[in-house]
Amino acid sequence: MLDQLKKLFAAPESENQEPDNHQLAVAATALMVQLSRADHNEDERELQTIVDCAVKAHQVTRDEAEAILKDALDHADDATSMYEFTGQINEHLDQNAKQSLLESIWRVAFADGRIDKYEEHLIRRMADLLHLNHREYMQARHRAENSG
Repeated sequence: MLDQLKKLFAAPESENQEPDNHQLAVAATALMVQLSRADHNEDERELQTIVDCAVKAHQVTRDEAEAILKDALDHADDATSMYEFTGQINEHLDQNAKQSLLESIWRVAFADGRIDKYEEHLIRRMADLLHLNHREYMQARHRAENSG
């Protein structure tokens, strides 16, 4: 995953290269993995939800999504901040797509049947970094909560 992340963020700006769905899936998955670890209780239901969300949102295969998740889990401690992931996402996704991503992040949080205070705080931070306002944050939460 580190190589994929380096490739994702090292593209020369002069080329204005658009990331592909796989690269955006890597960035989104990295955020969801950070969330899955927020309560210090990595749950299989959360991990399966991450895979499901990647397949649905980024048009990657289930095998690709599982490989991205495995890499993200293996290197989760290497991630120094969420800024690099949210920066890439902000650059290439519109408000609706970012709100859909936040909805997926909420789905991961709800997957184990409870919202931990650390998860809620982290999702709030992610929403801020994705430039989503409180209304968009709450709409994403309600859609995720009602889809389960």
